[in-house]
Amino acid sequence: MSPSTDVIVLGAGIGGLTLALSLHQAGIGCRVYEAVPELKPLGVGINLLPHAARELWELGLQAELDAVGVRTRESVFFNAHGQLVFREAAGIDAGYDWPQYSIHRGDLHALLLAATLERLGPRSVACGHRCIGVDQDADGITAHFSAPDGSRISTVRGAVAVGCDGIHSALRRQLYPAEGAPRYSGVNMWRGTARHKPFLSGASMVRAGWLDLGKMVIYPIRKDIDDAGNQLVNWVAEIRAPRPAQQDWSRPGRLDDFLPAFENWHFDWLDVPALIRSSDAILEYPMVDQDPLPRWTHGRLTLLGDAAHPMVPRGSNGAGQAIIDARVLAGALRREGVGANAMEAYDAARVKATTAVVLTNRSNPPDAILREVYERSGGKRFERLEEIVSQAELQAISDNYKRVAGYDPTRLKARPSFI
Repeated sequence: MSPSTDVIVLGAGIGGLTLALSLHQAGIGCRVYEAVPELKPLGVGINLLPHAARELWELGLQAELDAVGVRTRESVFFNAHGQLVFREAAGIDAGYDWPQYSIHRGDLHALLLAATLERLGPRSVACGHRCIGVDQDADGITAHFSAPDGSRISTVRGAVAVGCDGIHSALRRQLYPAEGAPRYSGVNMWRGTARHKPFLSGASMVRAGWLDLGKMVIYPIRKDIDDAGNQLVNWVAEIRAPRPAQQDWSRPGRLDDFLPAFENWHFDWLDVPALIRSSDAILEYPMVDQDPLPRWTHGRLTLLGDAAHPMVPRGSNGAGQAIIDARVLAGALRREGVGANAMEAYDAARVKATTAVVLTNRSNPPDAILREVYERSGGKRFERLEEIVSQAELQAISDNYKRVAGYDPTRLKARPSFI
């Protein structure tokens, strides 16, 4: 049996590494165990809204984020004809004390990993350790691991264990063995990145169209990537479909499956089909989530991030909620001591809050602004937007999501730190 540590962190993704850094900040020992034999950059672009950026700043990662990400200046909505529907400032430009970052997921993961290895030591993350079960007793937990080839390699003792191992979490399966497969939302998405000159403000997050015929999300995630001043621009194409794509984050996508929906999107602010065609690679994935769980914590075991509350990516909030989970849990463990009481406090603070986000992402996330315009206009061009929908109605959709997700600017500024 390996030596004991306070907290066993199962999974070295964004949530798991943020938890490790937060525990270190709180003076609590931990070790991270990751199933894959080697951590490599995965995914494409994500957004860190101000509530998540605040937490990473409080971990002292401001300079690292600014070095690799783009501080988003505005959120802009267009219909499928390229007509402006709604615009609002974002991050610092919206009066927050913290920015919104558009960033490559691989860049964010790399900076979290580097900080973890530097602060906690080179042995703080153990790769090639797939969790095959966790036992608990009155004094602690015992985690069992196998190697990538399936052979049993180690047993680790700890005070508590946290499943940060994603939507296919081994610990979640152990706690809820009768739960079914992830729930398909009825929408497939294709994702990619391309080199492109800055468009609009040069730091704009664009949502355009609508899911019935085709919706796009487009934003830069790296700045000044070459001598020509190009940015790396992330795009996501989303279309309703009766059958889900295969759940494989690295599955290649085909242009013929989605590009026809956007073939005529030649706008004065961006040529969308040209952007898509210039991409290095395209990935395909279904939008999936899971019905919210009644609780994540079972004694000394709990869940975090996508293992706890996988959500459809319609609010730019999945990584952010995982980061907040990590900070709340670390704070509870510091205040209550490393044991079941702290895990229960974390559960009470986060299950209800994230349930609201999961359900709102299904029904009324920020892109519901596009839904309102699409349904009221019949998907046609408009002459006067105010005759279809008022800006106050659209602003209310955005403001409601901020409140649900925890980044209403007034409340966020007033909220004390979690640790």
